Amino acid sequence: MKNQDLFKKLAKLETVNDQLAAEISYLDQLSRSLGFADGIKTLKSAALEMLASDSKRKEGRHNKDMKAIEESDF
Repeated sequence: MKNQDLFKKLAKLETVNDQLAAEISYLDQLSRSLGFADGIKTLKSAALEMLASDSKRKEGRHNKDMKAIEESDF
């Protein structure tokens, strides 16, 4: 690649990086205003906890259904 092409690519990457950094900052402020003390960090932790809880609930329901199937006359 020529230097000129590399400079154009670098400029584009810097623009994308700036946009992403601004979006992350906005999401952090928004999550703090919703009551997540550490912003995105706390929001991510809460989301992962909810997903794990949901997964365990579904797994428990699945196990219960499987036990009912095993005990049925079919």
